[in-house]
Amino acid sequence: MTRNDSATAADFGNWQAYSILIVDDEAGMRSFLERALQTRCGRVQTAADVEGAAELMAHLHFDLIVLDISLPGKSGIEWLPELRRGGYAGDVVLVTAFADMETAISALRGGASDFILKPFRVDQILNSIKRCFERAGLARENFVLRRELAELCAEVDGFVGHSSAIQHLRALVRRIAPMPTTVLLQGESGTGKEVTARALHQMSPRAQRPFVPVNCAAIPPELIESELFGHVRGAFTGAGESRNGLFYYAHGGTLFLDEIGELPLAMQTKLLRALEERRIRPVGSVREVPVDVRIIAASNRDLNAEVAAGRFRQDLYFRLAVVDITIPPLRSRSEDIPDLARHFMALFSAELGVDPLPLSPGVVARLAAYPWPGNVRELRNFVERSLILGSFADQGAAPPEPAPAAGDEGLTLAEVERRHILRVLAAVGGNKSEAARRLGVSRKTLERKCAEWGRAAADGDAPAAAYAPGGAG
Repeated sequence: MTRNDSATAADFGNWQAYSILIVDDEAGMRSFLERALQTRCGRVQTAADVEGAAELMAHLHFDLIVLDISLPGKSGIEWLPELRRGGYAGDVVLVTAFADMETAISALRGGASDFILKPFRVDQILNSIKRCFERAGLARENFVLRRELAELCAEVDGFVGHSSAIQHLRALVRRIAPMPTTVLLQGESGTGKEVTARALHQMSPRAQRPFVPVNCAAIPPELIESELFGHVRGAFTGAGESRNGLFYYAHGGTLFLDEIGELPLAMQTKLLRALEERRIRPVGSVREVPVDVRIIAASNRDLNAEVAAGRFRQDLYFRLAVVDITIPPLRSRSEDIPDLARHFMALFSAELGVDPLPLSPGVVARLAAYPWPGNVRELRNFVERSLILGSFADQGAAPPEPAPAAGDEGLTLAEVERRHILRVLAAVGGNKSEAARRLGVSRKTLERKCAEWGRAAADGDAPAAAYAPGGAG
């Protein structure tokens, strides 16, 4: 390599993510190219003929092939069309000492990315390879962007469905997402509150910063302050070292406080102060830390009712509900159920590597007629479970939970829900974990509902064991 070649080589990037196969019958040329490329590329392999190259390709992946046209046995120009027919999609740079216009045209028609005449300088081959890797890099970026766009459309633009309720929700999210406003999302469990929160984040100026979700119901009350605000070493028993909280990790982005109605009253006071002052104090610390986060909160409880019952601070409710969005339950937009079923069928069939199940008109009709107390989450779980099992047949082409009994028509929605949950609990012998899974809700939500009903077992709808605080399962 000449001094000029060394200076030129500094202009070329690090190609450690790429691999190259050199196919040339001249040992000197193979050695020359290997020395020029091995410090730049992740892998450089060489072969003296097509047979040796094919053997390497049977075991290794190559992003680019530098291929001599004149080879013993099968020539490079003959092998190139076979490569393409065999599915090789990487770039191929053809090199030769003897070429005319007809050969060059044949090479390009055969699928060559570039054509270089021997002898050539190092910077010539590096420039050719650079162009190939730039194309490959763009192709990779486009693939990732297409995947991200598809996911974004599924969650942001396409709250899946065409009902008026979902169209209204979509328009509302698009309007308020760019604003720094605090948002409260209310709705039953499984309606898509986190999907909505992610959509608000992804369509906001904070989209490139973190989205940090936290389930307030899943954190023990004695640890919630430390989880949110962090703590210093020695702040409490077991705090062997300082730790940043979730507010810190969400700095510049969005903090999603799911199940905020489960926060203890003492923590509600501290959260309100943090929201008002935009500063937090780690547990055990004497100094406050400024934070820049957008808060999106969610609850499957009616927070107005919680305020009236004294379980939720009114001032915190007003601070959170600058914009209050209620996510509609699935039963109120049953026309979206076929779209959602098809969406989840396509999603999980690809993820599980199985063929999608046929959604016949009869299956779709039965899905649309079912009340889905677990909402979209329950439907999603049902579709995934059906794909794993291989058919709807063993479930009667409908979810395994019993449909509402005759005579429910005159009951309130709350009573229909109560009776349905009791029947599911009875069907699983009082096993709350299994009942919660079938209903598409958390066990904690199920236990809370049972506790609110108190001694409902005396009605004879389900075994008393199903309602005991410890519950079966």
